[in-house]
Amino acid sequence: MKKIVMALATTVLMASPAFAGDAAAGKVRSAMCAACHGAAGVSAIPMYPNLAGQKEAYIVKQLKAFKAGTRKDPVMSAMAAPLSDTDIANLAAHYSSLK
Repeated sequence: MKKIVMALATTVLMASPAFAGDAAAGKVRSAMCAACHGAAGVSAIPMYPNLAGQKEAYIVKQLKAFKAGTRKDPVMSAMAAPLSDTDIANLAAHYSSLK
């Protein structure tokens, strides 16, 4: 029962507008991401994922996981470490708005 309640609570939180960031501010902040993920969120390097059109809540979750160390990657952990929650929300809004 606890797992069901936690899953439901997580789903509600992930669907909430609390993740809504400022896409224009995210575009400015995304300059650091462009080297690997491409200026328009489409990577020219096969080993790096495309971020354009990715779901906003997913980007938030992954960046927070890199920052917290629960998802490990030496490059992304270092890139996510200095990001504030506002930066993360803005980046997610920017990349999710791209086609």
